[in-house]
Amino acid sequence: MQIQLTWDDPITEEQQQHQFETPIALGRELAQLPTTNHGQPVSQVVLLDANQKISRFHAWIADQNNQLIIEDRSANGSILNGQKIKGQQHPLQNGDVLQVGSYNITITIPQSLSQATIVDASLSTIAQPRLSTIVAPLTEITSAAEVSAPPPSTIVFHPETDAIETQENLLSPLHRSFFPPPALFAADRVSVSALHASGYPVDEIDYAAIGGGMGSFVWVDTLRIAGVKPEQIAVLSIQEKPYKRYETLLRNCQIPRYKRIRSGSDSCPDNIWGWPGYALRDACRSVSTGQLGAALGFLWQVFSEPVLADTYTPRARDVFDAMDREATRISWDRMWRYGSVRSIRKTEDGRYVIAYSATRPPGAPNYRFLIARYVHLCTGYPALKLLPDLQNYRETTQDLKSVVQGYEPHDHIFEHLEKYGGTVLVRGFGIVGSQILDRVYEARKQNPNITLVHLSRSPKRGNQFGVAKRYVENQWEFQPFNWPKATWGGDMRSRLEASDPLQRRELLESWGGTTTASRGRWRQIVKQGIREGWYILKFGQVEKVERSANGKPITFVRNREYSGFDKIEADFVIDCTGLVSNPRDNPLLNDLITHYNLDLNPQGRLHVENSFEIKKMRNDRAHMYAAGIITLGGPYAPVDTFLGLQYAAHRATESLAQFRAPNVHHIEGMRSLWQWFKWAANQAP
Repeated sequence: MQIQLTWDDPITEEQQQHQFETPIALGRELAQLPTTNHGQPVSQVVLLDANQKISRFHAWIADQNNQLIIEDRSANGSILNGQKIKGQQHPLQNGDVLQVGSYNITITIPQSLSQATIVDASLSTIAQPRLSTIVAPLTEITSAAEVSAPPPSTIVFHPETDAIETQENLLSPLHRSFFPPPALFAADRVSVSALHASGYPVDEIDYAAIGGGMGSFVWVDTLRIAGVKPEQIAVLSIQEKPYKRYETLLRNCQIPRYKRIRSGSDSCPDNIWGWPGYALRDACRSVSTGQLGAALGFLWQVFSEPVLADTYTPRARDVFDAMDREATRISWDRMWRYGSVRSIRKTEDGRYVIAYSATRPPGAPNYRFLIARYVHLCTGYPALKLLPDLQNYRETTQDLKSVVQGYEPHDHIFEHLEKYGGTVLVRGFGIVGSQILDRVYEARKQNPNITLVHLSRSPKRGNQFGVAKRYVENQWEFQPFNWPKATWGGDMRSRLEASDPLQRRELLESWGGTTTASRGRWRQIVKQGIREGWYILKFGQVEKVERSANGKPITFVRNREYSGFDKIEADFVIDCTGLVSNPRDNPLLNDLITHYNLDLNPQGRLHVENSFEIKKMRNDRAHMYAAGIITLGGPYAPVDTFLGLQYAAHRATESLAQFRAPNVHHIEGMRSLWQWFKWAANQAP
């Protein structure tokens, strides 16, 4: 029998969907899973778990007399549809949910497999024996050539404008053949004399930051504090403000500047010391305007969070204004250059060459080369994540208004709802989903005829690590930040940094999962919506999304209670499952990874040392570093947080100080104290 197993990656929440033929063996060690059973190949599925709740050979799924059954063989048991089974056999039905460790696996028996199809399959098996299917995550550092590239995302950031574009409408300039010259950049090491002979302008610099976002900003800020002069640094970016893309994504997912974002008081991109934090600054502003109660409230939050009070978070505008102040202090405008980077190569003289376009579209092309000895890569998320069934709907119907990704502009949805009412279907329970719910609540004040249907494959049970378990309320899993706070600078951080690649992946899978921050007002909105009936929770595996006769998207959800589908017709569907983190979705990084066959960690992201150096890119005395989400799975868990970017920047800068890079000093002792006083007085480093 052929069945489909679906689960979400515990780290990235990306949907994993695989077809298998029974029998199927599930466990955490491939070597312990049988390869054959009575001469029949066995499909092997490896699921990692640092909690060791998953046994080496955990469960067995087989077909017995045309009945699909599961046999638990584990020490800790499994959970089937909310009921614990241990050492027992149970029949499986279409749509059943099997919980194994931190994995919630939905079981689907495709309706298209008629009896005739099964007979034909058995005949073909006689002619050509079926091979054992293996689904196992990477467990060690692997060269890119050994790992297949993922299918490209359909919604990406345009490399010249940074606008959110559908892939089919995007003709990436990186695919043009005339620049950089293919023959010149085909070599592993490019001749500097050949660069000058090409006729394109060639500049030289000590330090180059590629990306120009918040990760680049904090690295440059740290370099300046360490002693590097502005004339030694170049920042190549298509955005003048380092927070521009982040602000756009916030605005698109209904978080304008005046709202509070999901970050802590001491995670300050403008201040590497983290003091004074945003809460103290908020309190001082409140005191200056006579709002003593508000000031005491902010201080109480940071003192008692998250047990006695909601976790403190800063307003977006306060973060951006503080970064503008720091940008002026470190002379960001002197270092920033407009640049759409095309390619990076090592040079024969022990440096790197960066090929980029220096003209903003639609101007005439102005291609240039920049040669640098130290390069920092922080390109951010390369694309938006769109669920496969929604992607198929958009490609089939070309309807980009009714079905949207939560990070795409979608104000038209709420304008329509406020005017006409209607139903919106939301998929995804993270921070974006919570903001959509909040925005619907506000829209209902204008028009109460609005319903929100929230769809999930299975009920939330709360991620668990050791004896700690996350709190779940009305299917929302609460945690102040996207990773436990101890991964930022506590025992979890130390443990992850000291672990081998496999242990890191297991730890991240145990710590991960979609969460949102607890907010008293927002939790009351959820309860009110359920009580009044306009907020509806639904569970099930989505089979397909089709367009109705009146042009609305209909979502077909398999129902476990009977052999059929629930049909959810909505005016709009919003995918809130997040962003794509795979570096190979970025054309620039994919070119670099492919050309130099760079190593990938078990999460499939760039393998970096504990200093965040890409060791395989070392070129004599030249060094290249990476930061941000493209290093997920490495020595630090919250790599895409403000503090994570600062941590990576500090580790890279300390590494440069050890390599005696020009003007880079260790930031410690009296130097650190003196530089903090300069920061407080708003004086240049």
